Amino acid sequence: MTDLYTDAYAAARDAADPLREYRDAFHIPLHNGAPQAYFVGNSLGLQPKAARAHIEQVLDKWAHAAVEGHFTGDAQWMTYHALVRDGLARLVGAQPSEVVAMNSLSANLHLMMVSFYRPEGARNAILIEAGSFPSDRYAVESQLRFHGIDPATALIEVEPDQADGTFSMQAIEHAIAQHASRLALVLWPGVQYRSGQAFDLAKITQWAHAAGAIAGFDLAHAVGNLALQLHDANADFAVWCHYKYLNSGPGAVAGCFVHARHAHSDRPRFAGWWGNDEAVRFKMGTDFCPTPGADGWQLSNPPILGLAPLRAALDLFDRATLPALRSKSAALTGYLEQLIDADLRDVLQVLTPRDPAQRGCQLSIRVIGGRARGRDLFDHLAANGVLGDWREPDVIRISPVPLYNTFADVLRFARSVQEWRHG
Repeated sequence: MTDLYTDAYAAARDAADPLREYRDAFHIPLHNGAPQAYFVGNSLGLQPKAARAHIEQVLDKWAHAAVEGHFTGDAQWMTYHALVRDGLARLVGAQPSEVVAMNSLSANLHLMMVSFYRPEGARNAILIEAGSFPSDRYAVESQLRFHGIDPATALIEVEPDQADGTFSMQAIEHAIAQHASRLALVLWPGVQYRSGQAFDLAKITQWAHAAGAIAGFDLAHAVGNLALQLHDANADFAVWCHYKYLNSGPGAVAGCFVHARHAHSDRPRFAGWWGNDEAVRFKMGTDFCPTPGADGWQLSNPPILGLAPLRAALDLFDRATLPALRSKSAALTGYLEQLIDADLRDVLQVLTPRDPAQRGCQLSIRVIGGRARGRDLFDHLAANGVLGDWREPDVIRISPVPLYNTFADVLRFARSVQEWRHG
């Protein structure tokens, strides 16, 4: 414990960090004139310093070229969304044609369910995890009702079967097999937002397909956090946001994956002009001819100002590389876990799985003693420049992000908890 809790130990770990330079690529919020220990990248990532230049490039072109900015100079707006395509594909383990940046996460989820949730007779159920993020549950329930189906009978919620509130893979497999004849869609998170548990997407896809169902994923807490291989996992579709680990700003343009086997799909979809084949788009014809691949699910022309910060973020991921980031993430989160185990187990209970393969950056932590005590600690941390986030009724989420968090940040969290305990 003594070594773990020393400045020298944390400083040595930071000095040996091959990714330490990337912290300087971000604006770190200040608290009383000093940098915060910011652990809320799982909610809103910090601003890359390079984002401003990309936004100003768009603003300057708008000022000086106006509508001609669509077709002239660097980063032309007509093809601007393609500037992030390759980076996104590398990030999620996809072919470039399988990904697109568009809309918001929930809007994309609805668009995907329009095409991939196709109830037929008794096969009309959707399986999700109990305690899913509210937006996902609202979307699923509204889709069921849109089809005239009662969620009370067709919405299957798998309950966690582990004492810490997490799911065994056996429980997921069993639930899919149990309801196989009824399932039209399995919709599962890459990382469960409240517990921080990560899942094997390939296995869930395999089980869903064996049951005759579509496999879709909400990757809001997984993209930029875990090493994803969506194409090889054989997922049918996935949706995610870019304002968490992708550091692309509040309400950033979201992302979407559609597997290549659906590239020329005749599945029904809600169509829009920008999804029409670009070869004929400006002929303004009456017939919709979808662009092959994920681009074919686009509706309107992309929000260029919204996409600009994503370019800066993806450049950082390409330079740092996801394997290196994942390695540092495991080290940072492992250090947080070590500090808790060494001196804080009378105060904090870690809910996130101990196995690094079953988690990303986030540790979800319950404060022993109830909600009021938990809120008191949370407020103490914030008052001392250590920012996590709160999830009712009693969970503090702490997410050391490898692009900008340090071992010294993690030590600062643990020491602040110690101070509160002895306070």
